[in-house]
Amino acid sequence: MLPEFIPSNKNSLLVIQSGDRNFEPDWHKSLSVCISGTIDLSLAIHKILNEERQVDRLHGRTALVTGAARGLGAQIVRRFAEEGAHVIVNDLNLTAAQETAKKYNGDAFACDVSNSSEVDRMFLDIAAKGLEIDILVNNAGISGLEGDNQAQERVRKSLKVAEASAKGEIPDIDPPILEVTDSAWSKMLAVHLDGTFFCSRAFVKNYRGSNSLNGLGRAIINMGSIMGTSGGAGSAAYCAAKAGILGLTRSLARELAPFKVRVNAIAPGYILTDMTSPMAEMFPLLVAQTPQGRLGDPDDIAWAAVYLGSEEAKFVTGQTLSPNGGWHMSQ
Repeated sequence: MLPEFIPSNKNSLLVIQSGDRNFEPDWHKSLSVCISGTIDLSLAIHKILNEERQVDRLHGRTALVTGAARGLGAQIVRRFAEEGAHVIVNDLNLTAAQETAKKYNGDAFACDVSNSSEVDRMFLDIAAKGLEIDILVNNAGISGLEGDNQAQERVRKSLKVAEASAKGEIPDIDPPILEVTDSAWSKMLAVHLDGTFFCSRAFVKNYRGSNSLNGLGRAIINMGSIMGTSGGAGSAAYCAAKAGILGLTRSLARELAPFKVRVNAIAPGYILTDMTSPMAEMFPLLVAQTPQGRLGDPDDIAWAAVYLGSEEAKFVTGQTLSPNGGWHMSQ
């Protein structure tokens, strides 16, 4: 959302309205960024907003975000960069990764995270460029609906199961698990669970022996899902993969704490992205089940990642943070 200018009732000439916050900055001070006789208003606004909300929580840190050319990953990259981090964008598509990285003066590397050899090579290439990763965000994933011309029908079947369950009835369709092929099951676990493990292992392997570890230590942030804790009809492979990630997170948190590495997970609720768009028919039901009355947006997840990567979370490890609007409430 672009900032809006609104009249001020105080001494400032204008107030900047961004989202649900109003800022009345010191314009004479902030506009000093305009140099050479050319007023770069966007730069001035960026500086003003940064001054007001005290950014740079990730200053001096280098972060690798996997699956970051678009969607949740791209938004995490954006917020990390705005908070002062040097960002490294990973994606299967190198061109797409480079386009995202270019926006934030970052670096881009391509690899299939489900292939351990490719992952190891990527981390070696990153190190060869003189980059030392402080924060790893294991975000790469698939929904299982990509390129599936039966995606809408699969969603409708899942919806039928949910509706029948709510009424205490037996659905008039076969259980969705019967349509899960061996290859679909294996691919889901490979991308999500194997990918998270391979990248975490390579991350640890490459920082081991480093003398430049700063006072904050390092952080691994794994992308789980609310489905990994609550389950979901028609999503057996996805739920199993995400539940595995949450278990891996807790195990690595205990294992790596003595080495000054924090490991946490984010378990998003239902977020509006390209990946969830095939589920559009289920959105009204999901919104009705969510106390906040809306689905999430990528920024809800990006800010959670910023927190877990920052000094604010220095005593947090082995935890799962679940921005879900109240759809699921844990004990």
